[in-house]
Amino acid sequence: MNLSPIDVKILDLLQQDASLTAAEIAEQVNLSASPCWRRINRLEREGVIERKVALLDAEKLGMGLVVFSRVSLEKNDEAALHEFEERVREYPEVVECYTVTGSADYFLKIITRDIKHYDRFLRRKLIQIPLVRDVNSSVAVTQIKYTTGLPLETQLESTSR
Repeated sequence: MNLSPIDVKILDLLQQDASLTAAEIAEQVNLSASPCWRRINRLEREGVIERKVALLDAEKLGMGLVVFSRVSLEKNDEAALHEFEERVREYPEVVECYTVTGSADYFLKIITRDIKHYDRFLRRKLIQIPLVRDVNSSVAVTQIKYTTGLPLETQLESTSR
């Protein structure tokens, strides 16, 4: 996708604070409100802006345990992969799931209240999926960096070449 430097600035502002109005964004990118609003709408129509959400503080909501799990399956055929992925989508504890290269098939980010709740999730849900061969988990101890923002400066670099 070819984005102008102004588009990138708009996106950066929105990923920092999606509650900004078009007028507030326009002021920061040196546009009038109407052209800024049209750009935002275009970015939404084109799917660059998928949705606007509120980010919640998991700790304050009593969900302080973050676990990263590497999952290996018994079989890697299309049906097995599809079945696993459909089951994982049903579990709200799994906030991210990726297929990966290497010794595991999937990498999951799981958030629960505490280790007891993680153990219950693991025993009652994750390892109950028939195709799961192995789950190797690591508990996060300290969060050093957390962001949902994409590194848009790399987009600017590619458009200036």
